[in-house]
Amino acid sequence: MKDWNLRYAANMRHYEGYSIGKLLGLINDPEIISLAGGLPSPDMFLRAEFQMATRQRLERDIDRIMQYSNIRGEAELIEAVIAFLKNDGIRVTPDNMMITTSAQQGLDLVGRLFLNPGDAVVIERPTFAGALAAFEMQGPIYLGVDLESDGIDVGRLQDVLSDCRTAGRLPKFIYVVPDFQNPSGVSTSLAKREILLDLGDRYGIPIIEDSPYRKLRYQGAMLPSLYSLDQKRGGGRVIGIYTFSKQFCPGMRVGFNIGPPEVIEKMTNIKEGSTLCTPKYNQDMCAAFLTEVDLDAYFERCCVYYGDKLEIFLKAMADCFPPERGVTWTQPEGGMFLWVSMPPQVDTRQLFHSALKFKVAFVPGEACYGERTERHHMRVNFSYPSRAQLRDAVKRLSDCLEQLGI
Repeated sequence: MKDWNLRYAANMRHYEGYSIGKLLGLINDPEIISLAGGLPSPDMFLRAEFQMATRQRLERDIDRIMQYSNIRGEAELIEAVIAFLKNDGIRVTPDNMMITTSAQQGLDLVGRLFLNPGDAVVIERPTFAGALAAFEMQGPIYLGVDLESDGIDVGRLQDVLSDCRTAGRLPKFIYVVPDFQNPSGVSTSLAKREILLDLGDRYGIPIIEDSPYRKLRYQGAMLPSLYSLDQKRGGGRVIGIYTFSKQFCPGMRVGFNIGPPEVIEKMTNIKEGSTLCTPKYNQDMCAAFLTEVDLDAYFERCCVYYGDKLEIFLKAMADCFPPERGVTWTQPEGGMFLWVSMPPQVDTRQLFHSALKFKVAFVPGEACYGERTERHHMRVNFSYPSRAQLRDAVKRLSDCLEQLGI
C-alpha cells in the first residue's frame, strides 16, 4: 500500500488523538519537575490494603478472576457503587449503571452513542482535553461557552441554545465538569447548577456530568451533584461519568456511567463491540476499596494532604508572580488543577519548550479548547510533585519567564 490514509475512515484521517498524552511523552528527563500530568500522589495509594485484598481474592476466586467478566460489570462492584452514591444523595439501581474501563471509556461511549459527524456539542471554555479527544472521533462541532469564576456563563449559554433553536439544530448534549474542573479548578455554583438543569429542561438537551474529583474538596461546602439535583426534579436529564482513578488509583482503569436505563443499555451494546468487559480483578480491587476501607477517614487524609499542597503552590505563585508581572491564576477549593494565564503575547506552546530547559513542565492551554483556541494559558497540576518540588517548580517557571522578559 502506497497511501494508507486513503484506506482510513473519513473521521480518522485527521484525528490525532490525545494531545496531552503526546506532550507527556516529551517529559523524559528525570530532573524535570512535571506539573503537566493529572496524577494522584503515590503517597495516597493504599498499598497494604491493596496487597491484602489481592491475596484474599486470588485465594478464593482465582478461576473467575482469570475468566471473562460480566459486560455490564461485576455485581459486587455495582452494589458497592450504589451504596457509595447513596451517601452522595444519588439513588440508582443496577439498571442505571455500567462499569467502564475508566472514565475515558465512559466519555468515548457518550460520543459514540450520541454524535454523528457535524452534530453540535456545548462545552466549557476551557474544557477537559480528554473529552475533546473522545468526542473528536465522531466529528462534532463545538459550541464553547466561557467559564466564569463560579462556572459556565449561563447567560451566554442561554443565548447559544436560543440561537441553535432558531436555526433548527439543537446540540446533542451539554458537557460540563462542575466540581473542580479540569483544567481550571473552577467549581459551578449551586445557583448555576440549577440554571443548567432549567436550560436542559427548557431546550430538551441532556447534560453530561463528568465527576472525577467530587471527594477532593479542601475548603468550602460540598455542593450537590447535577445528577442528584436532577433526580429531585424527576430525573432522566443527566448522565454521570465517574472514575476511581483519582480517588483510588489510576492503574486499575475502572469507572462507571450512570443514567436512564435505556441509555445505559445502549452504552452496554457499544461496550460489547469494543472492550467487551472490564477485567474482573480490577473491579474486585475497586469493590474492596469501597467496602473494606474507612472511606471517610481516607478521603479526609487525602483532602488534608492535597489541600496542603495546594496552599503551598498558591503561596509560591503569589511570592514569584506579583501583580505587575501580569500573571493570574484560579483559586480552586479542591481537585488537582489550576489554570494560569500569562500576558496575552505569551504563547504557552512555545513557552513549554523553553520551560523544559529550566527543568519544569506544564500543559499548554491550547489543548483545552475545542474552538477559538487561546494560547496564553496553561494547566498546572499540584497533586503529584512533592511540597519542595512545588516550590522549586514555581521558581523555575518564574526564572524562565524572567529570562524571556516577562
